[in-house]
Amino acid sequence: MNSIVQLDVFTLKDRLQRGEALNMIDVREDEEVAHGMIPGAKHIPMNQIPDRLHEIEQNGEIIFICRSGYRSERVCEYLQQIGVKGVVNMEGGMLAWSQLND
Repeated sequence: MNSIVQLDVFTLKDRLQRGEALNMIDVREDEEVAHGMIPGAKHIPMNQIPDRLHEIEQNGEIIFICRSGYRSERVCEYLQQIGVKGVVNMEGGMLAWSQLND
């Protein structure tokens, strides 16, 4: 099993500030994303990923985001197992992101 590539929030913020167009998927539930998302991220709740694979642009890196980094890492593992390339987990999730941006 390939280990999941991790991206820390500092690097992500830096890349966004430099204007990189990133493919980010937020896998939290509706009530969680109601409190805010990273600008540019697309919302697909974790349990809907298998049915909404066609909505995930699969060319290059795909960064997955959740509250703490646990669920997004599970999503990355699942996608890797079914052959999706370029999956990246945002380490620490939105907890780390909001600490960084407070």
